[in-house]
Amino acid sequence: MEKISFCLDGQNEQDFYAISQTVIGGKTYILVTDSEEGDGEAFILRDDSNPEEEDGLYSIVEDDDELSAVGKIFEKLLADDGIGLDM
Repeated sequence: MEKISFCLDGQNEQDFYAISQTVIGGKTYILVTDSEEGDGEAFILRDDSNPEEEDGLYSIVEDDDELSAVGKIFEKLLADDGIGLDM
């Protein structure tokens, strides 16, 4: 898994580990976890940056409908690798 650092509040960096990535409706989503091994807290992040920006601007997906829809896609993608996802 690739380690990615995000500035969650504009100041403090938080490390996450990328599990999977997909594009839906022109938006990029990344499934990340806070633990490199074992059971960890998982988050779905959406890239809200403009295409011409060099750095991504990621937001945690909190809308229940969006979270459910994107989560189902990640479940299907990860099932092929034998990884379970509890949504």
